[in-house]
Amino acid sequence: MSASLGDRVQVTGDREDRMSNVVSASAPRHSDANRQDRIILENVSKFYGEVLGVNRVNLSIPPGVTGLVGPNGSGKTTLMNLMTGLIHPTEGRVSVLGISPTRPEELFRRVGYCAQFDSFPKGVTGFSFIYNTLRLHGLDDREAVRLSQEALERVGMTEPALRKVAGYSKGMRQRIRLAQAIAHHPTVLVLDEPLNGLDPMARAESLELFQALGKQGLHVVISSHILHEVDKMSDQVILMSSGYVVAEGQIHTVRTEVKEHPMQILIRCSDPNLLASRVFAQDHVVEAKLIDDGKGVLVRTRDADAFYLLLNQLVVKEKLSLETVAPADDDVNSVYQYLIGSENKTI
Repeated sequence: MSASLGDRVQVTGDREDRMSNVVSASAPRHSDANRQDRIILENVSKFYGEVLGVNRVNLSIPPGVTGLVGPNGSGKTTLMNLMTGLIHPTEGRVSVLGISPTRPEELFRRVGYCAQFDSFPKGVTGFSFIYNTLRLHGLDDREAVRLSQEALERVGMTEPALRKVAGYSKGMRQRIRLAQAIAHHPTVLVLDEPLNGLDPMARAESLELFQALGKQGLHVVISSHILHEVDKMSDQVILMSSGYVVAEGQIHTVRTEVKEHPMQILIRCSDPNLLASRVFAQDHVVEAKLIDDGKGVLVRTRDADAFYLLLNQLVVKEKLSLETVAPADDDVNSVYQYLIGSENKTI
């Protein structure tokens, strides 16, 4: 895992090796130039007494939206706290855009953080919560007011901004914390379950905001249990289990690397029966099953490339009319289950 998430994918090998030999024991080397635009963890372990937080993690996270996926206790929050300097590694080294988290004054000029749980000063309004934080950053009154109003507008909290946070709903508290995290225009955003408590409209607007920030070249690191939303918004993913990174990279590429599990592909076409009979004769096809409405076929294949080539040939030869061809399990949840087995049924 010494390469960047954007450059390649690493998936662990045998099932019994996945928790003990996920990353190499030696940390990767990074040039000074490389460090300036990456979040880098080099052979990082964190133990809480005898309890494992994360173990032997090597990551080099590029700009864009990175989804952090795993069940409770997998190490997601520990990893985020290490990135933001709230805790320090037992072993290894962390670097955020070339800055060590042991230098918090410098780090938090570049980093915005939204923790999973909230805690607000007594009597604070939404506006004063953001404004006071900006003043602590050293901004003058005029600039702090301008950036506060801008952040409130971006998260749709302009109208209730002068009300006390104590009277906010959970979703409103979540949005005001997000506004505080982005108000000083950070280049790194670390967001722990930022969609919790948001209504569907606010969720959609937040997803659009995260994607827009990623396209602007920011590092947006997001943990989420809502896996279809991780699929939708993430440029790359980090899959975690029991304190280890079990895979990293673009989710489609990760899926193609899971060799021991046949890929499922759904095809809707003009003659499902004919298609099923033709593809089932191929050695790489494990199953070809007609779906319940009789208008499609669910194919399980060990070689997706060979199947797609065969499908093209059948379309020409048999004059099939295709309506839909789509991977049926090319998503974060399926890949996660393939990698960790059955011990964690839901994330």
